[in-house]
Amino acid sequence: MVFTYFQNHVVTILYDDELQLGTAIWNGFLSSEEFKEAVSACLQLMEEYKALRWLGDNRKLRAIRQSDQEWFVEYAFPRLAAGTLRRNATVVSEDVFNKMAVEQLIKRADNLGDMVIKEFDSVEDAIAWLNEPISFQDKE
Repeated sequence: MVFTYFQNHVVTILYDDELQLGTAIWNGFLSSEEFKEAVSACLQLMEEYKALRWLGDNRKLRAIRQSDQEWFVEYAFPRLAAGTLRRNATVVSEDVFNKMAVEQLIKRADNLGDMVIKEFDSVEDAIAWLNEPISFQDKE
């Protein structure tokens, strides 16, 4: 069953309990407050439901401020590293500034435990990868 966990005017966060898949569909430019609220909701869902898979649909997400990127590294990465996620798929933004910001964040993600992060150009390709069986030794 898929249900909406959190929603506002810039993000919709869904969870599929059968696939243990969380999804964040981003839309537009977020203030720092909105960014932190949305990321916190994503992390809360991951921790509450012990998600194994995550899909970040960033196609419509705009730039992320440098200060918000720093906050993400300090606040989100430790929680992701300690969490249950094994596969994290990101669908690349159409916004070049967001694309660069996410690439920088991924480069800084050097110790996220057993989680593998991959970028995709389409939701379909990302979901196909996420739906593959997870081996707990598939650090790719």
